[in-house]
Amino acid sequence: MTKRDYYEILGVDKNATKDAIKKAYRKLAKKYHPDMNKENPKQAEEKFKEISEAYGVLGDETKRKQYDMYGHAGIDSRYSQEDIFRTINFEDIFGEMGFGFGGFDSIFDTFFGGARSRRRGPARGEHIFFDLEIDLKEAAFGTKKTIKVPRLESCKTCKGSGAKPGTKPKQCSSCKGTGQIRDVRSSGFGQFVRIMPCRSCRGSGEKIEYPCPDCMGKGMKRKYRKITVEVPKGVDAGNRIRLPGEGEASGSGGPPGDLFVVIHINPDDIFQREGNHILYDAEITIGQATLGDEIEVPTLKGKAQLKIPKGTQTHTVFRLKGEGIPDVHGRGKGDEYVRVIVKTPTKLTEKQRQLLLEFEGLEKGPKKKKGRFF
Repeated sequence: MTKRDYYEILGVDKNATKDAIKKAYRKLAKKYHPDMNKENPKQAEEKFKEISEAYGVLGDETKRKQYDMYGHAGIDSRYSQEDIFRTINFEDIFGEMGFGFGGFDSIFDTFFGGARSRRRGPARGEHIFFDLEIDLKEAAFGTKKTIKVPRLESCKTCKGSGAKPGTKPKQCSSCKGTGQIRDVRSSGFGQFVRIMPCRSCRGSGEKIEYPCPDCMGKGMKRKYRKITVEVPKGVDAGNRIRLPGEGEASGSGGPPGDLFVVIHINPDDIFQREGNHILYDAEITIGQATLGDEIEVPTLKGKAQLKIPKGTQTHTVFRLKGEGIPDVHGRGKGDEYVRVIVKTPTKLTEKQRQLLLEFEGLEKGPKKKKGRFF
């Protein structure tokens, strides 16, 4: 089933502030709280799940940025429902309302039937975004670029374990290998349970007694990797090229993230671009505009001849079919539009001036003599 837009679910604008999103969620959470919907609990439960998922994404800066860029695909491929709901401070939301509703464990188990224990595999590594500048011709015809990307990679010495070769990490005694610590608090409204990452092992569930000397126990090292990017012909500014698996390594043994190369096109000295079309301004003289001529104009491939008809007016636009930019999806090519600008001379020789005066006189015709009325 296709998911609804998270902004639409909460009834907020895409430019809404974090406070506005929280306020909208509070209002909806109160409306669909179990204590307020005892006649229709199943419907309220489904609605509560939906608004909570929306808030779990939009209320977290990282997840919101990923959702804005890639939609639901950018969230579903990286986070489980537990990951999304863990970002919500239910104690903060419901505590202010005066409801006796528990913390994360209580909320999750109530609405998701204990699904918290069925966790997905290790989280994948972070995505990397790299800005690549190219010129207009490279965008038109495609190119290959070798870029140098800084990224976290699995340590080769310890193979990502963080432990010194010949040793192994041990189970954390503080959290018994769960990576989580439960903090239980009681109040007048009920019992609140907060699940926090274990500080002793930083949520990994393991402790390293003998750290790897190469990565200092982190299991990963930041390195610069040379990567060749194939830029397809027809790309435009803002287009992204995805290179799967070329992002950051996962610190928990999951798959690496992806590399997204964001295209930026430098301004061109000759052409302007509008979609797949290019625009060029050609200056012509008054004589060429009046008498007609054939001029040479630049194209992306080289030169082309353009016929100027007699009596051409300034800012007339001519079309050179197929001389534009190929469509990035292979759907034909754009055109080149040449706008002629009739250049008015600012400095004239005496002979040019006399000729223009003579021409002007011929244009106006002979002056009629003024006769008397009677």
